[in-house]
Amino acid sequence: MAQELIVTNYETTAQHLNTGGLVLGAGLAIASMILVPALAMRLGLSTSLTGALRIALMKASSKAARGKC
Repeated sequence: MAQELIVTNYETTAQHLNTGGLVLGAGLAIASMILVPALAMRLGLSTSLTGALRIALMKASSKAARGKC
């Protein structure tokens, strides 16, 4: 009985941690797809710099979703 409670507690904790990573990853992905190009156009940044910023945010998004932050 005690082992079942411990396993259930670990599963619940893992789900909470994974959910946070997924939310962070989704936020970074949205920022890279929508916010970065909009701000870059507003500030007049070059397309290569905008692309580099988007790539960096997408890599961070991927790491956050996998839980390697």
